[in-house]
Amino acid sequence: MTQTPGIARSGRRSPWGAGIYRRPSWFLYILPALAVYVAFMAYPLLSSLKLSFYTGSGFTLDTFVGFDNYAKLFADPDVAPRFWGAFGNTWVFFFVHMLVQNTLGLMFALILSDRRLKGAGFFRTVIFIPTTLAIVVTGFLWKLMLDPNFGPINLALDRIGLGALALPWLGLEETTLPIISLVSSWQWVGIPTMIFTAALQSIPEDYFEAAQIDGASGWQVTRLIKLPIIVPMIGVVGVLTFTGNFNAFDVVYSMAGANGAPNYAADILGTYFYRTGIAGKHPVGIPDMGLGAAIATVTFVTLLAGVMAIRRLTMGKK
Repeated sequence: MTQTPGIARSGRRSPWGAGIYRRPSWFLYILPALAVYVAFMAYPLLSSLKLSFYTGSGFTLDTFVGFDNYAKLFADPDVAPRFWGAFGNTWVFFFVHMLVQNTLGLMFALILSDRRLKGAGFFRTVIFIPTTLAIVVTGFLWKLMLDPNFGPINLALDRIGLGALALPWLGLEETTLPIISLVSSWQWVGIPTMIFTAALQSIPEDYFEAAQIDGASGWQVTRLIKLPIIVPMIGVVGVLTFTGNFNAFDVVYSMAGANGAPNYAADILGTYFYRTGIAGKHPVGIPDMGLGAAIATVTFVTLLAGVMAIRRLTMGKK
C-alpha cells in the first residue's frame, strides 16, 4: 500500500499538524511575530522585574537588595505616601473614565446605531475627531482654556453672570484631577462610541422585529436585548479603559506637570514612575531605577489582576 507523504510508516500522525511530519512549517510563520513580542514585550518585562530587586547609583544597578524596594515603596515614610497617593489617584482617574467616557460612549452608540437617524456618519466623525489629536496638544489647549486670568471658560462664565464659578480649575487640589480626567474622557469618548456602535449594529434585525411584534418599548428593547448582547464588548471597553488609564502619563504631564501639581493632587502612577525611575527627584535629579522598576512591576500586577477580574465578569455572558 502506498504511504501518504508526511505520515510515518508506523502510522503516527505528525505532532506539527495533519500532513506534515518533522517539518514544523507552521512555527516558521509565527517566528517573526514571536521575535517582536519577545524583544519588545517579554524581555523588557522580565528585565524590569529583575531590576526591581537591585539598587545602585543612577543607571548602574549592581547591588542585590531583594524585596527592599517593595518594602520602601509600601512602607517607607518618605516614599510610601507619594506612592499610595499616586495609586489612589490612578483609581479615581479610571473611575471617572468609566463613569463619564464609557457611559457617554454607550449613550452615543445607542443613538447613532438607530437606522432612522439622519446624518449618523457626520455625528460619528465629530465624536471621533478628538481621538486623532496629540494628547500633549490637547492637554496644552485645555490648559490655556482653563487659565483663570484669560481662559475663555472663565471669561464665558463671567459674561453669563456665573462669575462665582470662575475658579482656578488647575490650581485647586479638589478640582485638578477631576478636570484632567474629564478632559481625557472628552478626548477618548470616540473609541467606546465606535466599538459600541459596531456591536449594536451587528445585532440581527429579527430580534427587534420580534420585540416590536410583542409590543416592547424602546427602553425594554435596550434593557432586555441590546445591553445583554453587547456585555462582552462592554468588557472589552472596560479592559481597554483600565489598561489605558493605569498607563496614562501624557495628559497629566501636559496639564499638571511631572509632580501632578498642586501638591501632588493629580499625581498618578505614570507621573510617579517618571519622576522616580527616569527623571529623578529634585533637587538632585538622580533616578532610582530599582524603585522605578518596582513601581512598574506593581502596576503590571495591578493591570493583570484588573483585566482578569473584568474578563471574568463580562466575557462569555450573553
